[in-house]
Amino acid sequence: MKLVVAISGASGIELGTKFIDYLPKDIELHIVCSQNAKIVEKFEKSSATLHTDTNIAASISSGSFRVDATAIIPCSMNTMAKVACGISDNLITRVAAVAMKEQKKLLLAPRELPFSAIALENMHKLATLGVIIAPPVLAYYSEAETIEDMERFIIGKWYDLLGIEHNLYKRWN
Repeated sequence: MKLVVAISGASGIELGTKFIDYLPKDIELHIVCSQNAKIVEKFEKSSATLHTDTNIAASISSGSFRVDATAIIPCSMNTMAKVACGISDNLITRVAAVAMKEQKKLLLAPRELPFSAIALENMHKLATLGVIIAPPVLAYYSEAETIEDMERFIIGKWYDLLGIEHNLYKRWN
């Protein structure tokens, strides 16, 4: 599987990095981060391919590269609005546009509270276009005892939506 993980915004970056940390090693991973060099440093020694958000000509910006799925975790309201309006002015918004035009899985994890009417309108528009809108929502039925348990549950749910095998949480019988 070829997977693009984009990290936009500042709040919730830890969920994006943990999403990457838990990924199975057999996934071909491409990472792009919005203007935050400290995030990129964390992955410089991994087997992932790192892309700069300003490189609009990167391999992952083309449908012919054949990415299987794209996840933007967290997804800032700015990025979500651009995706909803078809604005592709950086690599993150371009890979989202490519995922949509190629009819590939695109997961957006908006991290905001509360959602404005405009944000909800953008989410609704994107959901009707087949985009997976999956904010990191607490699930009390998960029997999480720590914040890390809850994070693993949320990441596991995202993996489920993208078709990535995992054992991050206990499934219901």
